[in-house]
Amino acid sequence: MKQLLLATASIALPVAVFSGVEHYVVAPADSTVQTATLAPAQGLGDLSALQAIVADTQTLAQTDLVAAETRITDLETAWDDRAKALRAQAPVLWGNVDASADAAFSALRDKAPDRARVLTALSDLSATLADPTRAATPEGAAQTIGGIAVTDAAGPALPCEVMLSDLRDGLAAGRASGAAQQISDLQAKATERCNADDDRRADAFTAQALALLTPAKVTK
Repeated sequence: MKQLLLATASIALPVAVFSGVEHYVVAPADSTVQTATLAPAQGLGDLSALQAIVADTQTLAQTDLVAAETRITDLETAWDDRAKALRAQAPVLWGNVDASADAAFSALRDKAPDRARVLTALSDLSATLADPTRAATPEGAAQTIGGIAVTDAAGPALPCEVMLSDLRDGLAAGRASGAAQQISDLQAKATERCNADDDRRADAFTAQALALLTPAKVTK
């Protein structure tokens, strides 16, 4: 979920040896979709306050989609405020709710919102908040592109902001090698899709760019 538009980052020249923990694993560069086993998640706790906002939004959406879009922004703010903690606590369940919320935001913020689509998305979000496990599997498989995970175990796309941040870190470390222009083009496409709340396509572009980076240097 995005509250601010992302700005396309320029490819940085290396100024220091890159070190630290990264969010992805680099494998041979290819675009084949593969799978990686992830562990099941725990609960997200009390989400009743968020359910109340969705209920209000559903009522408003029956007659006033503009007011409904305004109200759903309260949920977006509340969800973003808790996102870091909830994602660490239960990444799969967090992904289920996040994907449902993104679908509701997208439906309400369409240039010409369709009431039926909005109400369907809100109904799905309400059901997911009531039971975040409904879309989860005990032992899911994450999709990967070029060895880079682009979804969680339940299938929802990973946050495109996180993946783009990983890419910027790699570029700042001078790992573009001879693929700088290709990576820059993919980064621009990923940023445009991320700004449009299209995490799945944004992640696909970012994963291709990440796969082109040279391996990170390991420091002891």
